[in-house]
Amino acid sequence: MNTTVKDWYIVAVMDGDQLVGEVLYGTVLEDFTCRFYEGDYVTTSRIVNKNLKEHTVVTASNSYYQLKGSGKRAVIDLDDFEMLRHGFSPEQIRALNSSSPLLAH
Repeated sequence: MNTTVKDWYIVAVMDGDQLVGEVLYGTVLEDFTCRFYEGDYVTTSRIVNKNLKEHTVVTASNSYYQLKGSGKRAVIDLDDFEMLRHGFSPEQIRALNSSSPLLAH
């Protein structure tokens, strides 16, 4: 495997009711490609193959990921995808979207 991640999510990116694709989001444990440091977050390109029984994911950029531990599934809107790419977790995105807008006094 090229990269090993923990605290991972399989994230479905939706445009309304339409699935755009799934990506992997997680924290890097080990990276043999030297792209990431331990502890970095990673948001992958679109997943083209996943085997959750074997804890592996292959992406459109032909990167291979080994998944450690149990992961979660999440759904985000396409409009929020850039937040995911910038390191916000799916849970943080959900919290930001559910918080009340600030009211002027």
